[in-house]
Amino acid sequence: MKLKSTIFLIVFSVISTALAGAFIEFFNARSEGENVRLEWKVGDESALKNYVIERKTPQSEYMEIASINPKGNNSVYSYLDESVYKANDIVFIYRLKIVADQISYTEGVSVTPSVSGVKRTWGSIKAMFR
Repeated sequence: MKLKSTIFLIVFSVISTALAGAFIEFFNARSEGENVRLEWKVGDESALKNYVIERKTPQSEYMEIASINPKGNNSVYSYLDESVYKANDIVFIYRLKIVADQISYTEGVSVTPSVSGVKRTWGSIKAMFR
């Protein structure tokens, strides 16, 4: 019987993560047209101040793109990243920064959005002037 309890805890820890200030049940990202939809569910948000959504590419460092205030225990969150328009075939990696008494992070999740030709061209033009 003890072996079954140990196996259950191992499987549960893969699905859920206890971080300082929040208990994250899941965190995922998916392409939604030309945008990226981030979703996460929390169990407990004790001592939580806010969530900070961070994004990077494999070649860059994480940067903050949004700050989300907590709604309370057992909440589901959704955020649409509409600022993804640089190029096709770029992998974006997202993570949540959990701001409480201590700062902690979720594991990064990767997504490759489908970007239209118009936005891809506009992104290239903007990049030339940076």
